Amino acid sequence: MSDPTAAAFAFPSVRGRKLTAAFDGGRLTSDGGVLLLAQAARRLGIAEKLAAVIPDGRDPSRVVHPLPEIVLARILAIACGYADADDLDHLRADPAFKLACGRLPESGRDLMSQPTVSRLENTPGLRDLIRLGRVLVDLYCASYAVPPAAVTLDIDDTCDVVHGQQQLSLFHGHYDARCFLPIHVYDTATGCPVAVILRPGKTPSGCEVRGHLRRLIRAIRRHWPDTAITLRGDGHYGRPEVMDWCEDHGIAYIFGLSGTKALAAKVEPTADHIRVVRAIGKKDAERGFAETTHAAKSWRQKRRVTARIEATRLGLDIRYIVTNITTGTPEWLYADLYCARGQAENLIKLHKGQLASDRTSCRSAAANQMRLVLHTAAYWLMLTVRDAVPNAHRLAKAEFATLRLRLLKLGARIRETATRVRLAFAAACPEADLLRHLIVALAPAPA
Repeated sequence: MSDPTAAAFAFPSVRGRKLTAAFDGGRLTSDGGVLLLAQAARRLGIAEKLAAVIPDGRDPSRVVHPLPEIVLARILAIACGYADADDLDHLRADPAFKLACGRLPESGRDLMSQPTVSRLENTPGLRDLIRLGRVLVDLYCASYAVPPAAVTLDIDDTCDVVHGQQQLSLFHGHYDARCFLPIHVYDTATGCPVAVILRPGKTPSGCEVRGHLRRLIRAIRRHWPDTAITLRGDGHYGRPEVMDWCEDHGIAYIFGLSGTKALAAKVEPTADHIRVVRAIGKKDAERGFAETTHAAKSWRQKRRVTARIEATRLGLDIRYIVTNITTGTPEWLYADLYCARGQAENLIKLHKGQLASDRTSCRSAAANQMRLVLHTAAYWLMLTVRDAVPNAHRLAKAEFATLRLRLLKLGARIRETATRVRLAFAAACPEADLLRHLIVALAPAPA
């Protein structure tokens, strides 16, 4: 905490009045809204579920900070914008964070420091990380009150530039950097994360993607044996191994497909018609769709391929997709079903850009995967808070950074007496009514 005996300092005077300041305001916090996140964490039970699969080799008689508390403090800090473990060196005495972790703001012991958090991040081994991934899948499945009839899962990867010689880091020519390319899987209909997997900085092979999907779908099927699952991804997920596996296990897929001369020849009649229509009408652009069957040399069978064909004054642009979905028009498959995967990129931006999940600066790949788990847990907290906002409210669809600014970064005075703890928020808080609603809405469900 700041030294209350430090000398005061001055600002320029205002209307002839001297203006001075000092760090002697008492038990104040700038993260009063972290208690909303704590409500969400208790409702999900997320810290306890993650901690239950992390090995704890400490002597129980000497444990000061239980494992669930360490996990909770770390994910609360991430959600509030404190991306690094060493931020806990300053937050450990923050009264709001202490309350959020179940400790009294003044008489309670301070929270853990950075070394304890770093030991947590370096504790799990490979098997433990697999179990942690299953916990995240369990959270996703539990987000539905009843098993859904069908879900669509978007799979994509993103560039995570490294800051040193970390394990699994490789140079990627497209990004011109040493990086990881972690795979993200989302249910974009709800915005829920399903899996986040750290992997080397190279384009995934078909065998690798098939292995990840096999483990993921197996975990989902434990909860939803009869749910229809559709996988959606761009061209480098449409590998023969992946399509074969999906067909063998009753999984629908729709993937991007690179164009070839053979494909171009099959859709040429439609493409030529679109060019003519655009030229005769002197239009800036004309769009149409075509459908065919195609079998590349590496494919075991012919598959349905649809093409989006667009003629402009600059020439012809054709995009292909391959799918095992037999219903729907080519236009619906491309424009409505496939293009909706763009929402997954927005969700990755929330995860990576607004929750700093690219802060994978540990030397060990296992520790960096653990960090991805913690950042995904923070994503769950922010998503739970946003889902509790009434649909008619302007923050119902807000990005996480906006929620953090409007609901979490709230100044508050915290006073502890013998019988109670009182939080005093600013009288002019612009989201006071929403805060009252969320405290009730996020209360843990009755047992």
